[in-house]
Amino acid sequence: QVQLVESGGGSVQAGGSLRLSCAASGDISHGTYCMGWFRQAPGKEREGVAGIYTGGGRPYYADAVKGRFTISQDNAKNTLFLQMDSLKPEDTAMYYCAARFGYSPALTVADYPDWGQGTQVIVSS
Repeated sequence: QVQLVESGGGSVQAGGSLRLSCAASGDISHGTYCMGWFRQAPGKEREGVAGIYTGGGRPYYADAVKGRFTISQDNAKNTLFLQMDSLKPEDTAMYYCAARFGYSPALTVADYPDWGQGTQVIVSS
């Protein structure tokens, strides 16, 4: 099992930026895990935002965030990041970090067994 703790959420005006962090601990071995960022707005289903294979390779992004969000990792510190630029009000949501064993960072919610508690992002117009 992997323990995940998110941080970095907050309130920002449209067009602004935020950087989310996710500290991972527990049973995680680089090269065998994928990690991802997901979000859930009030009244909506949880959706994938960005995913990455910890062993390297091309990240996955949801169409809604391509060109604005960047996922990255610091393997030495077991930390995942999400740089969010050009934020829009529709990006307002609770953002979650998640992990799964495997090589494909596809953003399917049901495939991820380990989740953090979430960090709130509010973007005002």
